[in-house]
Amino acid sequence: MATIALDATYSADAQLTGIGVYSRRLIETLLTLETPHRFLICYRLSRLGRRQSFLRPGAVPGARARFSLCVYQEPVTFWLPWQAQLFHSLAQRPPAFHFRQEVVTVFDVFPITGENYSTPEFRKKFSALLLQAVSRATRIITSSHATERLLIARAHATAEKIRVIPLGVDPPAVVLSPEERRQERTRILGRDGEMVLSVGVIQTRKNTLNMLKALETLPPKYTLVLSGGDGYGSEAIHEFIRTECLGQRVKLLGHVEDSRLARLYQAASVFLFPSLEEGFGIPVLEAMAGGVPVVTSNVSSMPEVGGEAASYVNPLDPADIASKVVQAVEDPALRAALVQRGLARAREFTWQRTAEATLAVYDEIL
Repeated sequence: MATIALDATYSADAQLTGIGVYSRRLIETLLTLETPHRFLICYRLSRLGRRQSFLRPGAVPGARARFSLCVYQEPVTFWLPWQAQLFHSLAQRPPAFHFRQEVVTVFDVFPITGENYSTPEFRKKFSALLLQAVSRATRIITSSHATERLLIARAHATAEKIRVIPLGVDPPAVVLSPEERRQERTRILGRDGEMVLSVGVIQTRKNTLNMLKALETLPPKYTLVLSGGDGYGSEAIHEFIRTECLGQRVKLLGHVEDSRLARLYQAASVFLFPSLEEGFGIPVLEAMAGGVPVVTSNVSSMPEVGGEAASYVNPLDPADIASKVVQAVEDPALRAALVQRGLARAREFTWQRTAEATLAVYDEIL
């Protein structure tokens, strides 16, 4: 039996990013497993007031494991390394204190690999944190073999330290009927037509600009709906929308709450995710779980996640993107096949499997 500390900082945010979703669902599911270990759920001081009801004692249905909460802040909690035998950083950065054994989850390596994906200041800061975390870790968890290869090639990680554990996806709480999906689509678009949905930050790495270029060649009945806030490179993207007069064909929703996001997926005619680099690409699975055909990139981790259930494009070719979107919407046989394969594919990725594999890494170390 051991005490295992986890950095739950990002699970407390009101608008959960991919790291926040991973942190929250992993911790919730770990606590339902049968294990002799005790968990110490750590929040940085800046997030402590945002916890709301998440992970308060009694707030996790089916919890079996013992756990408690604590503040995690240098230099205040200097005693933590003596209380926990293992620390798991869930946000690809090293803990503020040195623990006897450390595990780090690495989502992506773009601070090192992508010169065009962020500012020089961002790359310098987060590349240093990532390299330090990788160097210190007893084990490195990552969600795809694509990221594993990059860690070995660009972050000086050894294959012996890496464990690939895919993420999970939750099925929608409410499944809409075909008529409800059509009504929701019409409500979002403000008219009849086909809805091309993309979920993620509006930025260079997500390849938003090539989505817009593809949209220009699509028939007028197609509208691109973007769910996500602004990121690096968004200024050029908004300028392109203005100069190309695409305002009537692009819907910018900003951040969408989880409950609404599930309906948004189901309302889409097709889900488009031509990202240039992803550690995993969980929106691909979320769309599949919602019964929507998926068109995504043939690079990075996307083929690994989508398997045979997605249609793949060259992300640098707007004509290819447009062609595959039209096929996924207007070819009934292909559309039906993508939907059925996608539903089956999404069922393979559960948080239960993610948590069990993570617990096995803890046991391996301890």
